Amino acid sequence: MSALAIVAMGCVLAALPLGFEWLLVGRAMQGVGLGLVPLAITAARDGLPEHKRASGITLIGVTTAAGLGIGYPIAGVLTEYGGLPAAFWFGAALTVITISVAAWALPPNPDREPRRLDIVGAALLGVAIVALLLACSQGPQWGWTSLALLSSVAIAVVATCVWTWWELRHQTPLVNVRLLRHPSVLAANVMVVLVGAGIYPLLSLVVRYVQTPATAGYGYGYSAALAGLMLVPYSLGSFLASRIAVRAMRRFSLEALVAASSVVLIASMVLFLTTRAHLLPLLATMALAGFGIGAVFAINPAQIHRGVPPDETGSANSFYQVLRYVGYSVGSALSATFLVINTSENTNQPTENGYTAAAWTGIAALVLAVAAALLLHRNSTKPETMEVAHLLAPYTVRR
Repeated sequence: MSALAIVAMGCVLAALPLGFEWLLVGRAMQGVGLGLVPLAITAARDGLPEHKRASGITLIGVTTAAGLGIGYPIAGVLTEYGGLPAAFWFGAALTVITISVAAWALPPNPDREPRRLDIVGAALLGVAIVALLLACSQGPQWGWTSLALLSSVAIAVVATCVWTWWELRHQTPLVNVRLLRHPSVLAANVMVVLVGAGIYPLLSLVVRYVQTPATAGYGYGYSAALAGLMLVPYSLGSFLASRIAVRAMRRFSLEALVAASSVVLIASMVLFLTTRAHLLPLLATMALAGFGIGAVFAINPAQIHRGVPPDETGSANSFYQVLRYVGYSVGSALSATFLVINTSENTNQPTENGYTAAAWTGIAALVLAVAAALLLHRNSTKPETMEVAHLLAPYTVRR
């Protein structure tokens, strides 16, 4: 509830006409909301009955993907008719409502031993992420072989190494990195970075592409409201995938299912690469992307919970969420960089080559994701013996 309150205040700051600096602060405060997912997963593991626990956790993982397909159209309509501040005011109101619902619905906290927050670990991880994102986003301005870019990459690598060393020796680490020794946990975390880098940029690419006026030689000239509706198939595909993935987990290993889901994501990127000039294939692209990402986000939590003790659920899921948005941020920064490189000084519209380069980058990341999933494939022949079997409880016919 404290995190939700910070998000609500961030929405208000972003909505007020206080200048870019305060908009940036407001957006940072909204970013606190990304921590709500591991908190919700931990609450579900603490508060739900055992036979509903895993299915509830899976649903939480999928709703974050499906919510994008709902949020974009709503924000597009509000922006179209009320301006950008209207979307932020809506976010503030919705968050206040969510606080009230959380106060009513969340179960009491179980007794836990207090643990100190690993401030040093958080700072080192933050430095590593910021340095990496700077290198990805500022490459064209700095030059890909410039001292500034190489220094940024070096800082990211050194900070990551020091962070790992610190976490291994700290009594109450921010993240228990030893959990990554479990193949299932390692697979989930490797996959989420590559999948995030590969597919998340597609959302912004499609929204921007369809809003581009036809005078640029491509695009549809859609309004913000219509552009937001392009993500509805993405949301529907995510929900459909969650239902199918739950049943598939009974027959196939989790890593094999994630690899298959990544192949679906590759197909969606290939469609965008080759048929984006036509509306129906573009809608199919978004549906396939939603289906693939929904399946991945349904399976990843099961992979993590298979390999961590209950008292490490929050830490493991928090780290997973961090890596998920690192992948998203890196992919978005790289795709934006390609668009900038392919934008001439005389226009604010990139050429189609920028979209093509961004699509190829996404495909490369997703191919690596398939390779990683196959390498980490554990050949689990009896997933029914694992906690993931509880995912099937709602669909089991009791005689």
